[in-house]
Amino acid sequence: MDDDNGPLLVIVDAANVVGSVPDGWWRDRRGAAERLRDRLAADGLPGHSGPVEVVLVVEGAARGVASVPGVRVESASGSGDDHIVGLAAGAGDRRRLVVTADRELRRRVTALGAEVAGPRTVRA
Repeated sequence: MDDDNGPLLVIVDAANVVGSVPDGWWRDRRGAAERLRDRLAADGLPGHSGPVEVVLVVEGAARGVASVPGVRVESASGSGDDHIVGLAAGAGDRRRLVVTADRELRRRVTALGAEVAGPRTVRA
């Protein structure tokens, strides 16, 4: 269901998605974000057949993770949530999907017309 505004914009809250599985990610936050980035680059958005633009928002110790083909990585200079809200707000009428389990962030982006999905959407 893509329209003239471009492919589905998928904004992934890296800290929230990585933190959703207690696999030792806290010992290497940057490495965990890189593994998530690589999985997104390889798999896209599971269950979605159309084109997508994936933006992975990192913060804190994961800042500086590089973009790769298929995944643009943006380092939040402050709050990752605020950066995600800014991306969702700046997308205009484009269809947006924010991947996070953070209740307050979900509230903020749905108020802007974005759809939301939980971390399992991209951890499958």
